[in-house]
Amino acid sequence: MKYSNLLAAVAVSLLPTSNAIELQVGNKDSVCNAATEIIDGIMDYYLGIRYGGTVGMFQQPYYWWESGLVFGGLIDTWKICNNDTYVDIIKAAFEHQKGVDNNFHAENQSDVMANDDQLFWGLAAMEAAERDFPELSNGNNEPSYIDLAFTVYNEMASRWDENTCGGGLRWQILNNMSGWDYKSTVSTAGLFALSGRFARYTDDDDYKRTASRVLRWMKKSHFVHQVEGNDFYNVHDGANINDNNRCPVVNGALWSYNYALMIMGSAYMYGATQDATWSDEVGKFIGGLEHYMLNSTGGDTLFEYQCEQWEKCNNDQRAFRAAVARSLGEVVQLVPEQADRAQRIIDASAKGAAASCSGGSDEKTCGMNWGIDGWDGLYGLGEQIAALEVIQNSVINTIPQPCTEETCGEDVDDDNISTVPAPTITIQITDVNTNIITETLTVSKIDQVFYTGSTTSSSD
Repeated sequence: MKYSNLLAAVAVSLLPTSNAIELQVGNKDSVCNAATEIIDGIMDYYLGIRYGGTVGMFQQPYYWWESGLVFGGLIDTWKICNNDTYVDIIKAAFEHQKGVDNNFHAENQSDVMANDDQLFWGLAAMEAAERDFPELSNGNNEPSYIDLAFTVYNEMASRWDENTCGGGLRWQILNNMSGWDYKSTVSTAGLFALSGRFARYTDDDDYKRTASRVLRWMKKSHFVHQVEGNDFYNVHDGANINDNNRCPVVNGALWSYNYALMIMGSAYMYGATQDATWSDEVGKFIGGLEHYMLNSTGGDTLFEYQCEQWEKCNNDQRAFRAAVARSLGEVVQLVPEQADRAQRIIDASAKGAAASCSGGSDEKTCGMNWGIDGWDGLYGLGEQIAALEVIQNSVINTIPQPCTEETCGEDVDDDNISTVPAPTITIQITDVNTNIITETLTVSKIDQVFYTGSTTSSSD
């Protein structure tokens, strides 16, 4: 994923909440009316319907990954609100951005795309398959959404890198990109999430095995770590690969979208297995959200811990809570023992998000801080999609559970499925001269991290 500088905040006074988008949490008509107004703001940033604009892309400084995040959210709006307004726009985006090999290696992104960029379009395709979204059908033998998602899963699984750090995925796909030497939680957690979703969709043990192995590696490497005495997980950001091809120092930064992907994968694994162990895993990841990612001074609304407390979240980071909201909605639908916890976070955040959507000349523009009962003067695509996701997920249980092959889904052509091997992490290693090299696995203490990459991207 590519990070950009923070847009300057608008110097404004907070507007009164009487101008905010009206919302009655739990009322579907109210939620869908709010969703319509928020999507109007989202489409202000969309290039695909402008003269000379690229189909499937939003204007700079918003990168390609965020387009995938947005279209996944719009698919849910279609399902929850029975809103057909954007069906053709969503389908056109998939058709234009899926690439000639149906793997979301779009020509306009192929030279700069990281694992997590490809992931978010794969998740959007999975959302389309699981929500029974109208198939692509422009007469060119278009693939099904589940085939698009499977191609992303398979490519990511094939990039599992045992030769460094005993496993995991690098942040980048290309070795000439900044971040190639970084084992990334969002990339690895994305494979975990897709594995869990395919496990439930197909009931195939290969996907279950992959998800379990990915989680084991993340725990062994301390990317996912339960501090002694805590009943919740820390989900750290990743680790640089050192000269010994090890990852002994873990980047301790905590981002909400990493939690989102771990919650998502665990929830779907529970849906696939009905094993209480996976429900417990969901609970520990939600516990991490409750500990770090709720604004204790603002009604327990979702909060981007790593940057929001210093008001320095960049454009990417301001969208992360959209993924969190969607993952919590999946918990509500799939994990009964954890559903109430997830719903409480959604409902509190939905109220705060609606109150924040009181800015701009239309007095409907959404802000970042959901805990101040008004608009904070920030605005952008990330603020809009995060508000949409948390508001519409407050009524997620008014629609059926996600499809499987046996219910309403297309069959998966997965004869050539890739799986990851069992993790091989050791702390003590021997080099070619038989010298013993002992490495102590540590987690760096991160207070303020606002930027984690240096790559650039094209909006063509």
